[in-house]
Amino acid sequence: MKEALILVDIQKDFLPGGALVVPEGDAIIPVVNELIPQFGLVLACKDWHPHDHGSFASQHPGKKPGDIIILNGLEQILWPDHCVMETPGAEFAQGLNTNGIHKIFPKGTDPAIDSYSAFFDNGHQQDTGLGPYLKEEGVEKVFIVGLATDYCVKFTALDAQGLGFKTTVIKQGVRGVELNPGDCDKAFQDMIHAGIDIISNR
Repeated sequence: MKEALILVDIQKDFLPGGALVVPEGDAIIPVVNELIPQFGLVLACKDWHPHDHGSFASQHPGKKPGDIIILNGLEQILWPDHCVMETPGAEFAQGLNTNGIHKIFPKGTDPAIDSYSAFFDNGHQQDTGLGPYLKEEGVEKVFIVGLATDYCVKFTALDAQGLGFKTTVIKQGVRGVELNPGDCDKAFQDMIHAGIDIISNR
């Protein structure tokens, strides 16, 4: 069974000192670097937002990060400006073995809709190309690591499973935002309920 490793949003803005810090986000880098050589195919997605992205609180006068609005018909949490395309914060984390990455899939490029999943935008209207690429490559099983557990990792895993890939999330290789206490635990439960395997490490 052909396998692939998917790296979700391991970018500077999500690490300590970045615009949208995932607590302990940098702790996954050594874990991910150990995993990369174990896979014949390693793919990565990146948040790659225009400067006026609709998920940014700065685009909505009177709103602040953490507020919830309706964007393009969908409930949207507002975030600080982060991972703006062509800025240092959108670059891969320092220390990540980017030489091991075979292909990169940008997401969140449409200012009118957010894209947590590496496969689709949040309305499932636009496809990043990751799903078709995996199928062309004959991949049947995917392992997922990255940031953040309760958002982009979770939705990437749910979409992978929904597309028919046998999906596993490696717990040591993910960290969450935890806007609300228990968000990560709930994310793991949602993934398990969907048939996704959660393992400590590989």
